[in-house]
Amino acid sequence: MLELLHIENIAVIEQADIQFRPGFNALTGETGAGKSIVIDAMGAVLGGRTSRDLIRTGADKAFVSAAFSGVSQDQPGLAENGVVPDENGELLLQREIGSDGKNICRANGRPITVSQLRQIGGELLNIHGQHDGQQLLDEEQHGTYLDRFGRTEAPLAAYQAAYAVMTELKAQIRALEMDEAKKARRVDSLRFQIGELERAELVPGEEEELTARRNLLRNGEKYLSALSGADYCLSGGEESAGAVDQLRDAEEALSGIRTLGDDLMELFKRLGELRCEAYDLADTIRDKRAEFDFSPAELDAVESRSDQLYRLKKKYGATVEDMLTYLDKCRAELDAIETADSTLLLLEGKLKKAEQAVRETGNTLTAARQAAAKVLESRIQAELRDLDMHRVRFAIQFEEKDPSPDGLDAIRFLMSANVGEDLRPIAKIASGGELARIMLALKNVLAEQEAIATLVFDEVDTGVSGRAAQKVAEKLAQVSRRKQVLCVTHLPQLAAMADTHFSVEKGESKGRTFTRVVQLDRERRKAELARITGGSKVTEALLESAGELLDEAEAYRRTL
Repeated sequence: MLELLHIENIAVIEQADIQFRPGFNALTGETGAGKSIVIDAMGAVLGGRTSRDLIRTGADKAFVSAAFSGVSQDQPGLAENGVVPDENGELLLQREIGSDGKNICRANGRPITVSQLRQIGGELLNIHGQHDGQQLLDEEQHGTYLDRFGRTEAPLAAYQAAYAVMTELKAQIRALEMDEAKKARRVDSLRFQIGELERAELVPGEEEELTARRNLLRNGEKYLSALSGADYCLSGGEESAGAVDQLRDAEEALSGIRTLGDDLMELFKRLGELRCEAYDLADTIRDKRAEFDFSPAELDAVESRSDQLYRLKKKYGATVEDMLTYLDKCRAELDAIETADSTLLLLEGKLKKAEQAVRETGNTLTAARQAAAKVLESRIQAELRDLDMHRVRFAIQFEEKDPSPDGLDAIRFLMSANVGEDLRPIAKIASGGELARIMLALKNVLAEQEAIATLVFDEVDTGVSGRAAQKVAEKLAQVSRRKQVLCVTHLPQLAAMADTHFSVEKGESKGRTFTRVVQLDRERRKAELARITGGSKVTEALLESAGELLDEAEAYRRTL
């Protein structure tokens, strides 16, 4: 259960510590005092969506932490995210919200993401907002509620797997189906493209080789002239000696004195090495000059091939490799079209089996839902009687529909508010108070099956008053004997029924608005109940009535 909620710099709350108790906890206060801020803080520390606007004016960041007790190590959300409660089953969730939009989240000191925080928090505490009743008006949600109650995860997963196979087969068939004229045009286009690419005889890497050869051929005269000049300088000609001959002469000039000293021997050796290197260079240059075959016809052929590749690239891909990939794709598509009739027959056979599988798994899912619906109807009916709605009838309607991702059933919640009236959709006949109580009944039934230990009700008593309010209070008291209940309320009946009562109060200090949360003793509870009942003018009669209300609530709680 939730032991302690610590809040820093959330809206008008500078700092607050709320130590919740087991059983029924109520929060009351003037409109605008900040009760909803407490709920917002709970939502934030559970991984809910937040905004930088939530940060108190003038603060750089907001911080919320929630301490839970009795947390099991076996909870899936904890195990999946590597979070372990301490040996006493205690778990601390923390979230820091920065003005720069960054969030820092931790679970027992371990850094986690917001999504991990949301998964973990969702298994510890459930917030039922004042607008949840409106979800009953959305018939798309009715099937979701029933599946949660009936725990239909396994048959639903089997159905959705079969549905996915059927959907994929239908997509493949649609891709193969086309009218004959369109098919003929596409075949002609593919054959033309395949023929053009095949005639080109593309070779991977040839474009780079062509570019290098074209650059060389375009500069052929310059190339030969440079090689000839270098050869002349190294090897010489008929009228003059080249560098190789001159180096040989220099080597011979030193050969007679090379034994007169080590330095002279070193010079002689260096000249020899230099002459050999020059001779090798001259030999290499002569070979390059001899092997270069400059042909204007080859240059024309290279230019033509380069132009051909350029034209093909504009149509089929940026590189030769891309064009070859496109060629393979065209061949595959042409083969698929030419064999489409036989492929279609094969796919249609598979589709019939897939549709049968969808129907079978869908019927299994429907049967599970219908069995769960009978139990849920009975349970909701019992809850409504407890909430003083004896004349209300509740039923779940099934209508068959075409296969869709959620099954073969259109599920709708129906009710009759008065004796003799037909069952009709809830959206058409339920009042605000009736919606609130039906949603409370539904939440109570669902909560019994879930491991969540703490339920938060945020003004779910909207539209409820008088005897109905008393019944809602009694129902929450009953639930609080199984789970911890936190309730934000404006009704004295609910506040009086609580085991622990907190007042959310707003004030001013040093020119700033602040909100504080105070746990009330009996005398202050009487004053708060009198204020809720009579407004700003609290009379002795109201105080006496508030005391009687507390006594009656205490007597009722002793019966549970």
